[in-house]
Amino acid sequence: MFNAQTIAFVMYFVLIVTIGIIFFLKTRNGNEKDYFLGGRSMGPWVTALSAQASDMSGWLLMGFPGSILAFGMGKVWIGIGLAVGTALNWILVAKRLRKFSSAANDSITLPQYLKNRFVNEGKALQIICAIIFLVCFTVYVASSFSAGAKVFHKVLPSLAEDKALIIFAVILISYTFLGGFKAVCWTDFFQGLMMLIALLAVPIIIVNNDSFSVEKITAGYLMQDGTTSVFNANPFSASWQDIVSGFGWGLGYFGMPHILVRFMSAKNAKTIKKSATIGIIWVVLSLGAAITIAILGRALYAEELLANGMQERIFIYCTELFPPFIAGLLLSAIIAAAMSTADSQLLVASSSFTSDIYKPVIRKNASDKEALWVGRIVVLIIAVVAYFIASSKSEAASGIMDLVENAWGGFGASFGPVIILSLFWRRLTYKGAVAGVVCGALTDILWLIFLSGKTGVYEIVPGFIVGFIAAVVVTLIDKDPPKEVLDLYDRASSAEYDG
Repeated sequence: MFNAQTIAFVMYFVLIVTIGIIFFLKTRNGNEKDYFLGGRSMGPWVTALSAQASDMSGWLLMGFPGSILAFGMGKVWIGIGLAVGTALNWILVAKRLRKFSSAANDSITLPQYLKNRFVNEGKALQIICAIIFLVCFTVYVASSFSAGAKVFHKVLPSLAEDKALIIFAVILISYTFLGGFKAVCWTDFFQGLMMLIALLAVPIIIVNNDSFSVEKITAGYLMQDGTTSVFNANPFSASWQDIVSGFGWGLGYFGMPHILVRFMSAKNAKTIKKSATIGIIWVVLSLGAAITIAILGRALYAEELLANGMQERIFIYCTELFPPFIAGLLLSAIIAAAMSTADSQLLVASSSFTSDIYKPVIRKNASDKEALWVGRIVVLIIAVVAYFIASSKSEAASGIMDLVENAWGGFGASFGPVIILSLFWRRLTYKGAVAGVVCGALTDILWLIFLSGKTGVYEIVPGFIVGFIAAVVVTLIDKDPPKEVLDLYDRASSAEYDG
């Protein structure tokens, strides 16, 4: 039965698919760079909001406020770390990566950039990075499929979760397959706006509700595990491990491919300055609003949600305070959050295979049109594999989903130090970059397996530090980079060069 809430939901998804069709018609004769990087034509608003929307998944509207609702302001350090990391990423990395990726033979993927930055004919680093991307992002997409389906099911309880998974996957694949990077960026732009509006609107309606009172915020409520949750409003009451881990999350930004590629897609380096302002404001407002929803929403729904272990549904419950049509739009924001992350991951995984494995290794003479359609086919293949992972009920699939939670740390530890050094250290060598990626990844994995539980420290922190040190040490004992590498660095870092 179609009610006002369902109509709003359907209207949103019709808009998303329409965007994909429009960009397919516009770019059907385009090339690989058009499909995977939008022809480096993204303006400041699209660059900024697509970067932030692809970063923040359904976690922003569900998991993050839910953890604060249950455990207090100590959990806010994750948000603080993410805000700081976002700002530093825009300020330090964005503009220079746009210039360097252009100067490095117009690189369209992160592995391609790392290879071309050192003018190295060897393909080892590029292929290793591409394989990591392909595997991890396939699992990431599966996780997003699963999350999107669960939200669909929660929003529309009459829809079985397996059917919700199919619908979510078909919509996501449709506009990603058809429109490529431009479609993904423009849908992410609208989804970013929707997420921000939803997050800002909910706190206003909460405080105007007759049942709201400040006293209820700090009250103690029985949780599902039998303990009592009393809200602690002091963020400095958190343990040092929570604070360190929070800022560890921020370190991850320097190595996130689906975010960094947004910087590479900007129209030119000058665009980045405006995009940075927009992006930083967006993330501060969004994280701040999510924290506010957790605090204020506790006064209305904590007793019911905490007793049943459903604290992550706080945003969904708050939308019930709105008229049905508006509630439908607000609930669409949760789906938007999951889709805006999954589409970016799907496209980056596809581009990594096509540009970093297929063309340089499998089909060296492949035409742009061939590469374009290979990319589209790989989007479908990855999506199908991700669908089966997400729909599987086996223990193996469950284990894979657990590993996804650590992929952020893996990417940040592997690529973050090398990206920063490649942009700011003229002396960095190819061997140093390889050492940084390998040592960062290994340290992250080993710390996760053996020390993460014992120390309570997020594995990205030691992984990032070891990766950084390894890159520096190996570079210093290596011979100086060749003249063409130094010339590339000087050209890309000059004030006159705008990409």
